[in-house]
Amino acid sequence: MSGHGPVGGTGADARPRPEPEVLHRLEDAVSWITLNRPHALNALTHDQRERVIELLGTASADPGVRAVVITATGKGFCAGADLKGSAPSTDPVPGDISRMLRLGVQRLIAAVMDCEKPVLAAVNGTAAGIGAHVAFACDLVVAAQRARFIEVFVRRGLVPDGGGAFLLPRLVGPQRAKELLFFGDDLKAADAQRLGLVNAVVPDDELEETARRWAGRLAAGPTRALALTKRLVNDSLCVDRATAFAAEAAAQEINMGTADAREGIRSFTERRPPHYTGR
Repeated sequence: MSGHGPVGGTGADARPRPEPEVLHRLEDAVSWITLNRPHALNALTHDQRERVIELLGTASADPGVRAVVITATGKGFCAGADLKGSAPSTDPVPGDISRMLRLGVQRLIAAVMDCEKPVLAAVNGTAAGIGAHVAFACDLVVAAQRARFIEVFVRRGLVPDGGGAFLLPRLVGPQRAKELLFFGDDLKAADAQRLGLVNAVVPDDELEETARRWAGRLAAGPTRALALTKRLVNDSLCVDRATAFAAEAAAQEINMGTADAREGIRSFTERRPPHYTGR
């Protein structure tokens, strides 16, 4: 995936500034968040994680943002956490590791799932561990043919974290989730699509254009209705029917007060395509 880094200074002594580890641009109401450590297959650092969380929070609050794309540069989407920069102490105090997870990768996954705009993952290469979970937490996933998804935790003798044991059973069912988590085998993009983890698989050189087209459709939609729909779907497997029905009714009550809902009804009666503004 392409991204635009900062331009170096001028003059004999000027040194080009290194590109940020997370690239960001706002294009046609779409917030593009691009992991940018291609030399490390975008293994996620603390600073990257915090920047992505910040950008997702900004997207939620900014009415000028109507969709989000998370992608990466190079051949890897995200090879998991950067253990060199975030490994726990060899003699941790009880509670240190659980606190690190709560304040770290779990916050990241929650930020993706709680973002009030639809989030699309454009997976350009290997997504392993937390990298796979970032993709699975997104609302839609488009993957390049070369992409791979790996539940790498079992290979390291670890319990899956970053929401893996929460996300996978909801996407593929408990038996398939256990197969992926117990064996940690590489899962090709086409197989991930077959299981329901990926919405579409496209040729490698068509990924960015496909992501742009899908994001454009999301950005042209009724943004508040999509946010409420996202919440209803995400909560649906965690609540009973009565609670789900009550939440649905409340969401529709809120949504009917939006300009987009009025436009949608008006365009139907006037027999013309709707023009949504995200408000």
